Amino acid sequence: MTTGQTVAVFGAYGHTGRFVVAELRRRGFVPVLSGRDADKLEALAASHPGLDARRATVGDPASLDRALAGAAAVVNCAGPFATTAAPVIEAALRAGIPYVDVAAEIEANLDTLTQFAERARAADTVVIPAMAFFGGLGDLLVTAAMGDWTAADEVHVAYGLNSWHPTAGTRDAGTVSRERRDGQRVRYSQGRLEYVTDAAPTLKWSFPDPMGTRAVIGEFSMADVVTVPSHLSVPEVVSYMTVEAAGDLAAAQTPAPTAVDEQGRSAQTFLVDVVVRSGGEERRAVASGRDIYAVSAPLAVEAVHRVLTGRTKAVGALSAGAAFDAADFLRALSADISLELHP
Repeated sequence: MTTGQTVAVFGAYGHTGRFVVAELRRRGFVPVLSGRDADKLEALAASHPGLDARRATVGDPASLDRALAGAAAVVNCAGPFATTAAPVIEAALRAGIPYVDVAAEIEANLDTLTQFAERARAADTVVIPAMAFFGGLGDLLVTAAMGDWTAADEVHVAYGLNSWHPTAGTRDAGTVSRERRDGQRVRYSQGRLEYVTDAAPTLKWSFPDPMGTRAVIGEFSMADVVTVPSHLSVPEVVSYMTVEAAGDLAAAQTPAPTAVDEQGRSAQTFLVDVVVRSGGEERRAVASGRDIYAVSAPLAVEAVHRVLTGRTKAVGALSAGAAFDAADFLRALSADISLELHP
């Protein structure tokens, strides 16, 4: 348990934000509830008696300053992050506190890592985007699998989701990303992000048992194509998604997640299979668990805990693998994620 430090959560009443608030409380932090919608904020505060609720909007810097006043760190859970990340990071820099978010948006994460790198270093603080299932987990797994390698030829991140019931926030972020790409899709190849118009391939991926071989959408790029190359020398980063989950995401009629336990988690399960190749050698890391949104909370909160206890490898705008000892971080999540490393 921690010592009662205050952590602001922007977007606290959102689907992932609620998990983050609960995880912070479980670990002894005191969340400050913040967000744009006064009614939703009031309703959330009623379910957490004693917690401070502070309405703030990204268009009002003074309101963000009030929301972060006295906090030791801030976790941004409010998408689309193309809109919210920069204003909340600016507020964190003004407050002199570390920033963590759960963004899955490729371009928003790239913006954060490039636009705030020098300012975060100058402020001797950390700005950590994508500290969630998409982006953070994959980056930690790749970094742990790399081990003592300083470079690799290629990285493959295969997402074995049995289903994907997207939240409203996921759908909003997807809309923003599609508009930003003007109908193109993105991949990371030959050491750079590329925008292409052809259809992504359908392939087979041999997941570890019990999932086995499944049809996947190849080049189903997630935040890993930004987080991994930001600190590792790898010219090819390819991610894959099970066909069933990709179909759920694409279908407008797919409902939002439904809670099936007292923690609010859905019945969804996941298996993330990472393969790193260098020359003729191959290394692998596998993580499995339940509910991609719920598991983002222990990832983000563990990051906050390590930052506030001085367990980061550097300062600046960093991905998860650049900020932390990846293998040790993953082992700390044993209550939420089953982990296998095969160097």
